[in-house]
Amino acid sequence: MSLDTSNDLRVTLVQCDLRWEDPATNCAHIDRLLGDLGAEETDLILLPEMFATGFTMNSQQMAENWGSSPVTDWMLSQAQKRKCIVTGSVAIKDKGECYNRLVWALPSGDMQIYDKRHLFRMAGEHLRYAMGQERIVVEVKGFKVLLSVCYDLRFPVWMRQQPVADAATEYDVIVCVANWPAPRRTPWRVLLRARAVENLAYVVGVNRVGEDAKGNQYSGDSLCVDFKGDILCDHPQNTAFIETCTLSLGALQSFREAFPAWQDADQFSLR
Repeated sequence: MSLDTSNDLRVTLVQCDLRWEDPATNCAHIDRLLGDLGAEETDLILLPEMFATGFTMNSQQMAENWGSSPVTDWMLSQAQKRKCIVTGSVAIKDKGECYNRLVWALPSGDMQIYDKRHLFRMAGEHLRYAMGQERIVVEVKGFKVLLSVCYDLRFPVWMRQQPVADAATEYDVIVCVANWPAPRRTPWRVLLRARAVENLAYVVGVNRVGEDAKGNQYSGDSLCVDFKGDILCDHPQNTAFIETCTLSLGALQSFREAFPAWQDADQFSLR
């Protein structure tokens, strides 16, 4: 039996080097990398965590004001120009706090946001940014997508499928944008696959390459993983690339019907 491909979701992973605390240069560089990529080839462009600055803890100086942010304006202009969704995280000031904020920019000019919940204390992120309070699930082409940022990936309870009244599962895809250093590349790769298997969902994780101003090395290892934990997109470490993966909602639904492990999941809720 052939699967309906009308709801396939095309996700473009952008794994690149970043210039330290230089938003204008990073945005211009990514624009050049993307070339003419647009709605004929992709539905969603996924950029790394803090793609405009690198993983800066200089929040008071580098965070942009929400509502007048040049980087989020650039994201919206990219979404409108390319007629697809553009997402990645940005250092933002909002109501007196700084956030590591994932921005989901739509071609319509609308935005949805997710503020990073788990702040990386080993770098002092918890001292310089405020903790997000809400899990956010967005929708595109019939897919429900859970948004996450880097260190969130280590916390399976936060990312676990939640009980929903009108559906078997809460979401179909996890996206995770990251600045995940090379010494911990094995946990990154393992955790992306684990989150996919335990939640019967696709997982798409995008990381950067290169070295930041603090001497941290980034190997990339961006992955697209299917609901069985099989890798759909992978490249040699330390390699910049742009690749578009196609996710099949029909294949996911068929697997969930044939292997309904979600029916035996423990019921719980996050407070």
